[in-house]
Amino acid sequence: MSEDIVIRILLLPLALLYGLGVGLRNLLYRIGVLRSVRFDLPVISVGNLSIGGSGKSPHIEYLLRWLDQFINVAVLSRGYGRSTMGYRPVSTIDTASEAGDEHLQFKRKFPDIPISVSESRALGVPELVKRNPDIQCVLLDDAFQHLAVTPGLNILLTEYSRPFTRDWLLPSGRLREGRFEYRRADIIIVTKCPPELTARQRQDMIREIDPFPRQRVFFSRYRYGLTYDLLRPDVRRPLDLQMDVLLVSAIANTDYLMQYLGKTVNAVQALEYSDHHYFNEDDLNTVLRRFNAMPGSRKIILTTEKDATRLELHQGFLWKHDLPVWVLPVEVEFCDNDEAEFQAEVKRFLLDFKV
Repeated sequence: MSEDIVIRILLLPLALLYGLGVGLRNLLYRIGVLRSVRFDLPVISVGNLSIGGSGKSPHIEYLLRWLDQFINVAVLSRGYGRSTMGYRPVSTIDTASEAGDEHLQFKRKFPDIPISVSESRALGVPELVKRNPDIQCVLLDDAFQHLAVTPGLNILLTEYSRPFTRDWLLPSGRLREGRFEYRRADIIIVTKCPPELTARQRQDMIREIDPFPRQRVFFSRYRYGLTYDLLRPDVRRPLDLQMDVLLVSAIANTDYLMQYLGKTVNAVQALEYSDHHYFNEDDLNTVLRRFNAMPGSRKIILTTEKDATRLELHQGFLWKHDLPVWVLPVEVEFCDNDEAEFQAEVKRFLLDFKV
């Protein structure tokens, strides 16, 4: 029996207690003891059952990039990891500690779109609409577990290599709710799929998820772009097979990224921290030592866009030591013909929405 399985079994009593608590809360919402709010404009929730790594941010960005072409859209998130409290509109001049890393990333990519954070979605949506009365649709980021708001369209993400169907409840696994809660989803997107997803792999995954007749299942993957200099974002360059990379990241799961880098650069070393970790001076000194110890003349430090918002808090250190930190952007693309069908589902929801 593997060590992971042993640890999971030992943690099962805590997972059962956690599951009872979450299940009771969900039951209270279902029977109406706890009330959920509906709003008179389209609300789309994007979330997952696990504690991260399914690709919420790139999928929110995909929706923003597409929807902004024909409607006024906005984003509301709880602002995980920020030092501020209450409702707060995100500004391009905010820091990650003020607004949260992902939300600052959204705002800088889409400066004309209202991006706000609020611990309470039920209070945050009316405030967001009051301040931006022309809004026609609100995207709720990471809101699958936040039952105080009933979205009109509920999108659930799950990783191809780690689907919710094979996971366990916290702390034995990574699930924030029981697997069966996937029934609340209207759309399920299997994310981070292999570059060449076969018809057999699709069917096997759909069979494993076992969607309800009303649920649609789509498949997506990542497309990585040209890296850009963290300190001079207008400077861009491609990765190549002569580069040695020190990957510095604090995201939930780097497996998919490491697979990509393994085929794109000469060698990769990784310094990984917990998700949303705020780098301190000791971390930066570790990065400096590891980078200086790497052989070769064509070496760089690579990080993700989310991590870049936290690393830039240490610009003075990076300038002082002339550290070449490059940021790898990522976008979502749908597999096969799924994009047209996914967009048709979202359009149908928007066009059919009634107050």
